[in-house]
Amino acid sequence: MKNLLLLAVITLVGCKQTTENSLNKAVPQEEMESIFNEIKTPYKYGVVLQHPDSTKLVDSPTIFRKDNVWYMTYIVFDGQGYETWLSQSNDLLHWESKGKILSFTENTWDANQKAGYVSLVNTEWGGDYSVEKYQDNYWMTYLGGNTVGYEAGTLKIGLANSTTLTETDEWNTNNAPLLSPEDEDSRWFDNKTIYKSLVIRDKSNHTGHPFVMYYNAKGDTANYESIAMAVSDDMRTWKRYGENPVITKGKGICGDAQITKIGDTYVMFYFGAFWKPGAFERFACSYDLINWTDWEGEDLIAPSVNYDKKYAHKPWVIKWNGIVYHFYNAVGDSGRVIALATSEDLRK
Repeated sequence: MKNLLLLAVITLVGCKQTTENSLNKAVPQEEMESIFNEIKTPYKYGVVLQHPDSTKLVDSPTIFRKDNVWYMTYIVFDGQGYETWLSQSNDLLHWESKGKILSFTENTWDANQKAGYVSLVNTEWGGDYSVEKYQDNYWMTYLGGNTVGYEAGTLKIGLANSTTLTETDEWNTNNAPLLSPEDEDSRWFDNKTIYKSLVIRDKSNHTGHPFVMYYNAKGDTANYESIAMAVSDDMRTWKRYGENPVITKGKGICGDAQITKIGDTYVMFYFGAFWKPGAFERFACSYDLINWTDWEGEDLIAPSVNYDKKYAHKPWVIKWNGIVYHFYNAVGDSGRVIALATSEDLRK
């Protein structure tokens, strides 16, 4: 009986603490510092993925796991636009490309841009990093457009789906855009163009909707990138959430959000650029996925070596077997490639 009473007290205290955190909304500085110490990756391992043709640019990793194998989707720019590729690895260090899963098409709204990002990856820190199926399909949002060039023209968010996750079969893209700068409900910060998107499942129903999207966008009067939110009940119909961006500096870029959950705290990895020199990796924390406390300390990753001396940005961060792996897009003397930094020195 005493043990049951003690358990009840602990549970009530835990619930009270969680409620208080949610009401307070801001994440205390001491917790931000604790999170930083948990996620930091001071050891740069090196380049882990690059295109054999150095004129082609590799970008935007998304990492997940299935049947004891690691997979990475990434995007390639070849001068015409973006296509999405798939690679695999047994150890997170050595990657082998399998081929394309989103390719150029003709006479479609997304003919020349299909930069994809797998949806519903497990957000648990140190979890299994599996991808959830919904309605018997895997899902992927993508940056889409029909203008030739590097992120050219009016970009929108597309939706792709597939019954297979790890094969190099083309995903179905026969869907209308989910969000567009031309929508009637577009706002001052997203009515010019929309870039990368991330969809997660809101298991705690913080937003009142099961699916939450974070995306970065520019407005016609706000010519800088901010991170905003949208929500959905069915993956296909989305509505913008909130009246303002969740992360913005009012200049430069805040973009390419990735979400993980450490204990009761959500962590958003994102990159910053040009509101101070260069491009670099940052993070913010939240108790409810809506109100975010931005980290004010040192960058998680910043340019420091030859292969990332220009930009170190666009994160995907996981913890596996006690080691933190921070994949990022590096731009330097190796071209535009995917690089890795870790919490332990794996080169010893």
